[in-house]
Amino acid sequence: MTPLLTAENLSRHYHADGPAALDGVSLSLQPGEILGIVGESGSGKSTLARLIMALDRPTSGTVLFEGQSLTALFERRLRRLRRHFQMVFQDPYGSLDPRHTVGRIIGEPLHLEENPPRGAQRRARIAALLEEVGLDPADIDRYPHQFSGGQRQRIAIARALITRPKLLVADEPTSALDVTVQAQILKLLLSMRAVHGVSIVLITHNIAVVDEICDRVAVMQAGNIVEEGPVHTVLNAPREAYTRRLLAAEPTLSGGLRRRRQKHEPNG
Repeated sequence: MTPLLTAENLSRHYHADGPAALDGVSLSLQPGEILGIVGESGSGKSTLARLIMALDRPTSGTVLFEGQSLTALFERRLRRLRRHFQMVFQDPYGSLDPRHTVGRIIGEPLHLEENPPRGAQRRARIAALLEEVGLDPADIDRYPHQFSGGQRQRIAIARALITRPKLLVADEPTSALDVTVQAQILKLLLSMRAVHGVSIVLITHNIAVVDEICDRVAVMQAGNIVEEGPVHTVLNAPREAYTRRLLAAEPTLSGGLRRRRQKHEPNG
């Protein structure tokens, strides 16, 4: 199967005499897959997300989306492709314009489509997506400050999905939320994968989140991927000392989650 997304030997230097934010990172994502990118703060996770989304350009290396190099495209062509890959940010309130209604916020990316819906058709599409992410279609005329943190993240996810993208990059989408709301947002992401077939790159420092919904995981340290593989393999039998330290740093993970994985793994 041809990967939906491929990163080839990505490096990013912000200062000529400083360490690289990314140093030769390569990875791939299959259609319908959820790939977790995990590591401590400063490991390069968010830099990788920005390069994947073509919000920044690598110092070297390339990003391929369906075999097409995003790093080689002119801005006009790249803009036309952006409806196929969207992003959800860590802070839902900071990523939503407080001056705009929910309907305007969610519908904003529709201008990326060749024939964007207008009028009643546009409003109906936004209202349907609000309902799909667990909000009331009547919320379309409300403002971000009128919602809870979890509801605002649902709005951000709706905005990202309005163009029916093939790829969703979620950068720490649950870190600002309490545990109960985190679980709801993760369940929503799984539902969006099931319903729309969207592939997801999930950036997080929380291994419990990776364990919950990801198919594969890549562990980052100091701008490098030091270990990658199926989630159950990496969490149950990590090869790298750094991965083992990450697991040990979260007491609930050192036995609990890995036992849960083992419990659900087929015998033989």
